[in-house]
Amino acid sequence: MFLRVAITLQTLALFAAPITAGLLLSSPGGRTLHSVSAYGVFFVALLHLVAAILVWRPGGGSTRPMLYAVGFFGLTLAQIALGIAGAKTLHVPLGVLLFGMSVLQLSQVWADRSAHGAAAGR
Repeated sequence: MFLRVAITLQTLALFAAPITAGLLLSSPGGRTLHSVSAYGVFFVALLHLVAAILVWRPGGGSTRPMLYAVGFFGLTLAQIALGIAGAKTLHVPLGVLLFGMSVLQLSQVWADRSAHGAAAGR
């Protein structure tokens, strides 16, 4: 359950980031808002990593969600570094990739819940 919440929050934070990027380009306070959204993505990705480790280690679950979370967190750190460096040609496509990965993971996590619920009802 905690992993589902973390991935849902992560996807929402990644959805907000390009909105604040648009504000960065169009308004004076946009830089601050985009920075706040970047911090949000960082902390939610960290929450996702902690949740995945807790599912894997004490819960005895699969290592797949934990490895995915580690990779996602690494890409998030790269995204932040590229943003600070002003490398828009890499920053923007990586942001799109992160959002796509998060939506894919979100759909898998919620589909697993539906599959478990259908199996329990039988």
